[in-house]
Amino acid sequence: MAGRILVIDDDARLADYVAQGLREEGFTVDRADNGRDGLFLATDSQFDAVVLDRMLPGMDGIALLKALRAADVHTPVIMLSALAATDDRIAGLTAGADDYLGKPFAFAELLARVQALLRRRTTGSRAVEPVLRCGDLELDRLARQVKRGHGPGGRKILLQPREFRLLEYLMLHQGEVVTRTMLLEAVWDYHFDPGTNVIDVHISRLRRKIDDGEPAVLFHTIRGAGYRLAAD
Repeated sequence: MAGRILVIDDDARLADYVAQGLREEGFTVDRADNGRDGLFLATDSQFDAVVLDRMLPGMDGIALLKALRAADVHTPVIMLSALAATDDRIAGLTAGADDYLGKPFAFAELLARVQALLRRRTTGSRAVEPVLRCGDLELDRLARQVKRGHGPGGRKILLQPREFRLLEYLMLHQGEVVTRTMLLEAVWDYHFDPGTNVIDVHISRLRRKIDDGEPAVLFHTIRGAGYRLAAD
């Protein structure tokens, strides 16, 4: 996945790190180190996503974001901030941010969130396939049925509603590393860490139902990053 990203951050060291990482992933990256220049670039050029720091000289990130949306610019924006309290996140999202990531953060998570926003933008105008497949695993979104194995002899797998949503999300993002934060927000609608092992419990249960007794393993734990569903 490639695209053009605008990074607006006055922390030169952090911005260099983020920009370098994005370029290594194939993105074209433009930079701005203050709010006014960032707003000019964001409204004057065509970007696929904006990575926006909340605390900026000249114009803070919230004001910039409101001005951007008022100008009818709907480029996806991920807001970065050391202010990660619930009220701060709500303020950023209310101002028009599509995502909000607290500092410090892992670049892998920022990258995953950027990619998720770009996928959402790309697929938003077209219907998603009613049947999702990963190897010999099949999920029918309309019939709410899951089976593993090709042909009529496939093994039917009974899932609880939350397990179904979790598997559906993983299949929509198959081959990619999905972080715990992404799962909490997408499957549980949590915009904070509840401090429990709820994800581990559900992943473990789902893994047993999908992979136990099968020659090919589809669930993969990426230590320190998250999970990946893939047929490789």
